[in-house]
Amino acid sequence: MKKSLILAMMAIAIASCTAKDKVLITYFSASGTTKTLAQELAAATGGDLFEIEGAQPYTAEDVNLGNREARAFKEMADKSFRPELKEKPKNLKSYDVVYIGFPIWGNAAPNIIYTFIEQNELKGKTVIIFSTSGSSDLGNSFRLLKEQYPDLTLVEGTTLKRNPTPEARQEVINKLKEAIPAK
Repeated sequence: MKKSLILAMMAIAIASCTAKDKVLITYFSASGTTKTLAQELAAATGGDLFEIEGAQPYTAEDVNLGNREARAFKEMADKSFRPELKEKPKNLKSYDVVYIGFPIWGNAAPNIIYTFIEQNELKGKTVIIFSTSGSSDLGNSFRLLKEQYPDLTLVEGTTLKRNPTPEARQEVINKLKEAIPAK
């Protein structure tokens, strides 16, 4: 009896040491670039995917950064504006690690990312932030999110820049995989 109890306890200890975090990759993608990166990250981590979508879908004209009248510009001008979400992820409680990916708009995360964070319980989870951008780095976007949500465990991931080489893409995926905390 004592021997079987010790063996059972050893099996539980080994299982807890080798258990993998359950990973969810969430993303908002206006043009498809962030979606592609999220899909690659899901394949590399074995994580599940969830697309953050507005209740009112974003059109190409809505995110035309050459047009100051575009919906994206109007939303970003009002930092308190929170676009309504189409839906929330199911079973969010079952995930240990949640990636949140987005294109950088005006050197910040789109307002829909703030909506997503505010409408989902992320406390106690590791939240890894990543982005795509033509020219900006993640730094300012991450800083703003960290200031807005100091109670969350936010981890700064990295940014995939425009027209990356295959090596640069793989480097971004590797950095994002390495951001998952070791158990």
